[in-house]
Amino acid sequence: MTSLLGVDVGGTFTDFLLWQDGRLLLFKRPSTPADPSQGVVTGLDEMGARPRAVVHGSTIATNALIERKGAPTALVTTRGFADVLVIGRQTRPRLYDLEPSRPPPLVPDGWRLEAQERLDARGNVLQPLDPEEAEALVEQALSLGARSLAVCFLFSFLDPGHERLVAEAARRRGLFVSASHEVLPEHPEYERTVATVVNAYVSPVMTTYLERLEAALRRRGVGRLSIMASSGGAMSPRAAGRLAVRTVLSGPAGGVVGALWAAAQSGIDQIVTLDMGGTSADVALCPGRLPERDETLVGDLPVRGSTVDVVSVGAGGGSIARLDEGGALRVGPESAGADPGPACYGRSLLPTVTDAHVVLGRILPDLFLGGRMALDVDRSRQALASLALAFGGDVVRAAEAVVRVANASMERALRVVSVERGHDPRRFTLVAFGGAGPLHACELAQALRIPRVLVPRYPGVLSALGMVVARPVKELRAAVMTAVPPQDGPEWEEASRVLALRFRELEEQGRRELLEEGFALDGLVVERVLDLRYAGQSYELAVAVQDVDPRHFLPRFHALHHERYAHADPSRTVEVVNLRLRLALPGADLSLPPLPEGSPDATPALVGRRPAWFGRRWDVPVYQREGLRAGNHIAGPALVVQMDATTAVPPGWEATVDRCGNLLLAPAGD
Repeated sequence: MTSLLGVDVGGTFTDFLLWQDGRLLLFKRPSTPADPSQGVVTGLDEMGARPRAVVHGSTIATNALIERKGAPTALVTTRGFADVLVIGRQTRPRLYDLEPSRPPPLVPDGWRLEAQERLDARGNVLQPLDPEEAEALVEQALSLGARSLAVCFLFSFLDPGHERLVAEAARRRGLFVSASHEVLPEHPEYERTVATVVNAYVSPVMTTYLERLEAALRRRGVGRLSIMASSGGAMSPRAAGRLAVRTVLSGPAGGVVGALWAAAQSGIDQIVTLDMGGTSADVALCPGRLPERDETLVGDLPVRGSTVDVVSVGAGGGSIARLDEGGALRVGPESAGADPGPACYGRSLLPTVTDAHVVLGRILPDLFLGGRMALDVDRSRQALASLALAFGGDVVRAAEAVVRVANASMERALRVVSVERGHDPRRFTLVAFGGAGPLHACELAQALRIPRVLVPRYPGVLSALGMVVARPVKELRAAVMTAVPPQDGPEWEEASRVLALRFRELEEQGRRELLEEGFALDGLVVERVLDLRYAGQSYELAVAVQDVDPRHFLPRFHALHHERYAHADPSRTVEVVNLRLRLALPGADLSLPPLPEGSPDATPALVGRRPAWFGRRWDVPVYQREGLRAGNHIAGPALVVQMDATTAVPPGWEATVDRCGNLLLAPAGD
């Protein structure tokens, strides 16, 4: 029996999607910010579901980092490098700020400890580390009150012996240990230290959360728990607890995986994703594949590691609207979250984007969450009245302005991932999901001249669906720093030998760890990547390879360099900086039954008419999504409602239902 549940814990709602014996069961409930695991198990009980396996995505690590609520952490590093976290890269986020201020480092002064040890740039020991000093450093960290210890020595990715000495001493004393050769065995010193410290800071929080959640799920008969990784794959709870830094984009990654899967069902592969939930909007451009990058900014910290390339803005359904000191309307990044939530939830008078849609008649109070959660329209109007003075006292105009400002934030993010990176939005389809994404999609597509919008069959829980179909993945890295000259010769043979040996070692390690974590290796796919650059450069390009012979990967690097930077120089020496190995197992074989065929007339799905505001007041038809059939046609303005989301079809737009149940929206006549 196949029984797999995807769970996405967001800032406002927790989404559930159960795939069981070829059938789907959807559920959505408010999150429980004080203890997110409580919302998960309560939702499981309310659904009456007892899945065999759960794939879980959350913002636990992200929130612990942004809110500075991680474990008290000390750092042990090479003498002279204790202030790397403070010095950073000397970059300034605001170039003309005369009095820049930076948040304090995760490890405070006095907690950054120095060891008398040193390796050279080739990994040779210049000064060995005394075991007694390692014990003394651990004792000092404990006396400071540290619960977690980050260990990052200079060039330790070439020889981790000194780091292991400190790590073993710390583990014997009960400290959580994050060692750089386990977290990020690569060259950049600042980025390696940041990743190691961030992992030490958030991993104890993640471990405690996962242990509590895993115990509660086990009592309910769940046999396996997997965690969504930032890279778009799934990992074991053991790996997620040990390397929590790899989960900081867990939820958004699930959404992009789900969007690619849903679009592929309709034969579409060139997509831009819009995931608008309660707290933020996340956008990504997928040119036929999952977009990846090797560094993401979480708060003010550059966190290095494979992640889905997502740009986030604080424009969600719960984003709070306000007038600033100059009288300008601002929306977000502050969010009302799940508690107290938007004003229409009945526990606050905070004006939010959701309240604006309620006032405009685009969210129907009696059909929200399938009728399980009633909304207070009068309270939404009362909340927006605090902004209405700036709009002549007109609450509807204020609500329209809130939506426009939220759209402007999302439009900027969409331009970043498309136009600013050299992509023509007219070649793509906008896939809109999350609880609020389908309400804004058509207006955003029109602003960027994106010709078509796809709203998946289950847009409000698409991130949870992405977690169901995600592949279990094990990622490993190693620094090599091997120079490859432009001409064939003995150096090419030596480089090929070294790379093949290191890839083989990593693959053996990855297979062993997957087996230890309880995964079978049937259907295992091995993906290899080299980080390459011209000698003298500071930044690398990731080149996927099957063969480590320079005859194969050098031409690919030169071509990619030309594509990215409009120039290449095959006569220059190329450096292989890092190699990365990904071991991927098959994901769930999920397939949805096609919708029954229907006529263009969607009247059988019509459940009434309501007044709604789209530039002016309209009397719009309201269609129940579950009643639609393949081939149905809907002319805007109209609303399509379902338990997990509402889709707005504005005037001048039309929607068609395809055989997969996806809604395809386009300007009328296109």
